[in-house]
Amino acid sequence: MKRRQFISAAAAAAAAIPGASGEEKLAVDGGAAVRQKALRADFWGTQYYDQREREQLLEVLETRRPFRWYGSGSEPPKKVATLEREFAQRMQTRYALAVTSGTAALQTAVNALGIGPGDEVILPAWTWHSCYAAIVLAGALPVFAEIDESFNIDPDDIERHITPQTKLIMAVHLQGCPADMDRILPIARKHGIRVLEDCAQSVGGSYKGRPVGSMGDIGIYSLQLNKTITAGEGGMVVTNDPILFERGARFHDVGALRTIHNDMLTGGKLDPFVGCNFRLNEFSGGVLLAQLRKLDRIVADIRGNAQRVYAGVRDLNGIRFRTVPDPAGELGAAVFIRFDDSALCTRFKKAMRAEGIPADGPGGSVNLPAQPYVIRKATVHPGWPSFTTARGKSIQYEGCCPRTTDILGRFAGPYLDPKFTARDTADIVAAIRKVYPRITA
Repeated sequence: MKRRQFISAAAAAAAAIPGASGEEKLAVDGGAAVRQKALRADFWGTQYYDQREREQLLEVLETRRPFRWYGSGSEPPKKVATLEREFAQRMQTRYALAVTSGTAALQTAVNALGIGPGDEVILPAWTWHSCYAAIVLAGALPVFAEIDESFNIDPDDIERHITPQTKLIMAVHLQGCPADMDRILPIARKHGIRVLEDCAQSVGGSYKGRPVGSMGDIGIYSLQLNKTITAGEGGMVVTNDPILFERGARFHDVGALRTIHNDMLTGGKLDPFVGCNFRLNEFSGGVLLAQLRKLDRIVADIRGNAQRVYAGVRDLNGIRFRTVPDPAGELGAAVFIRFDDSALCTRFKKAMRAEGIPADGPGGSVNLPAQPYVIRKATVHPGWPSFTTARGKSIQYEGCCPRTTDILGRFAGPYLDPKFTARDTADIVAAIRKVYPRITA
């Protein structure tokens, strides 16, 4: 069946579902709900745990080699090393470095890039705390740009923030949606600025055929519980640049360059320097190795469910979705619908929840310029260099990105799960078709 025929058939099938026509009384007004028991998305990666993760863990237990560099016996541990090799291959990068978390990955990447006091980093106003923290902990100055209706950094709002001190742009691929790299990268190259891709919320996503994380100067991923694959915690740093890789490898391991990474580089080029301890252990490495080998299956499952929902509601009169720069590369974590104002959006969320289909606004991040500690420029020490310069003192965060606040208040939709059944996605479609026309009439 051709794609257009499939979409038409899906819409017709959805319309045939009881309650899908919009004529039935809404549950929020006392009518029968689409689902009596509310549908709930769960953590993705853990739903795919099976004997493979168990075998990886047992092997570490039995060999008694939980530390990645050495242990009992003469055989070196291999879980984390194998994870790095296979992750780099999957993400189409030359190097991959395993670390303890996505936050650790951000700090490692920022320090690998040599970002420090006096430097400025442009990041989206809507992202996770760790992006901001990694900049401040390097002694640099965060500069917020607006997001657009993809919920990612707005390429049109980047250049006005560039100064001679700007050294880095954070392109954060949020909630499974790739940022517009075709517009971000040329701006960075024009001004000689590095690009860090934060793929924490989009592990397995792609942009025009390229894995997210493989296009900028350096990329990071989170493997925490809320992410596509997980060992509870974990992170990865990827790059094609040998110097950036060496700096990252040294920073994550108290300045050292271990044999395996030295061999990958055919000899290090840098002297030791102060670093942290972000080494990943073999237990986590084993679980993540098993999870990585299931990544394509998880991505295919979540994308399939998202496609069914999109196809089932796309024909609704006036419906508008989140902007997606590359629909084929989106993970499909949620189907966000655009409303003209926040009041309509709030009514939609309430009505959908009453139907047994929870709907929420964008999540997994925060509006950073609105956070009290950001407004106060609170740091770990009063003399921290980020805000002691004239530029650092003058920059004001509160109210700096009003369009971001507006956008976040006008989008809502159901969060999806790779294990949702065909019945589950049909119920989502039925609820949207029942609620949306009534709310927006």
